[in-house]
Amino acid sequence: RAALDRAAVLLRIKRDVNRLDNVWGVGGGQRPVKHLVKEMNLLLREYLLSGEVSEAEHCLRELEVPHFHHELVYEAVVMVLEGSGEGPVAMMVTLLKVLWETGLVTLDQMNRGFQRVYEELGDISLDVPLAHSLLERLVELCFDRGIITRALRDACPAR
Repeated sequence: RAALDRAAVLLRIKRDVNRLDNVWGVGGGQRPVKHLVKEMNLLLREYLLSGEVSEAEHCLRELEVPHFHHELVYEAVVMVLEGSGEGPVAMMVTLLKVLWETGLVTLDQMNRGFQRVYEELGDISLDVPLAHSLLERLVELCFDRGIITRALRDACPAR
C-alpha cells in the first residue's frame, strides 16, 4: 500500500520527468520527445558557453537515446544558422567532428540531421535571411573535416 501511495504522488508530479527517471529507472527512450529536444538544446548551449567537448559528449551519452542523435545534429546546425559570428560555427564543427569520430553520432544520424535542415531551410530563411550562405559555409567546413559525405554536401540546397 505504501508503495502504491508513493507511486501515486510521483505520478502527480508533472513538471519533473527526471525525478521519475531516478525513482523508476526509466531509460532515455521512455522520455517525452519535447523533453529530449529541450535537453539537447541545453547541452548545446552549455557547450557553446564552456567549450568542453568531453562534457557535451558525456551529457549526450547520459541521455541514452542513440536513435535520436539526429536531433542533436539538427539542433546544432540550426543553432549555428540562428547564431552570429564565426565562434559558434567553429565550435559546432569541432563538436560534430568529435561525436562523429567517437561513433556517438553515426553516418545515418548525421545524414538525417542535415537532411532535416535542408528540408526546413525555406522556413528557417524567413527568420534568418542569410541561412543559405551560412549553411553552405557550414556544410563545406563539415565536408573538409570529414564529418559529412560528398553526397550530403552535394545535396545542400543552393540559393
